[in-house]
Amino acid sequence: MPKLKTKRSAVKRFRMTGTGKIKAAKAGRRHNLSLGKNRKRKNRLGKPLVLGRRDEKHLKKALPYGLPK
Repeated sequence: MPKLKTKRSAVKRFRMTGTGKIKAAKAGRRHNLSLGKNRKRKNRLGKPLVLGRRDEKHLKKALPYGLPK
């Protein structure tokens, strides 16, 4: 059986926590930070997002050999 290819874009976007959960960055913190977003919202966007079980299931197909820590 041949080796499976890893989706490199997924490796760059996600990281694994110590307990095995998958964390990602939140969307919306790239531009327009001074115009339409208040400080509280920007602070929340900076914190990592822990993916749910359904999203993890999709990610396992894209990453057959897992994620780096």
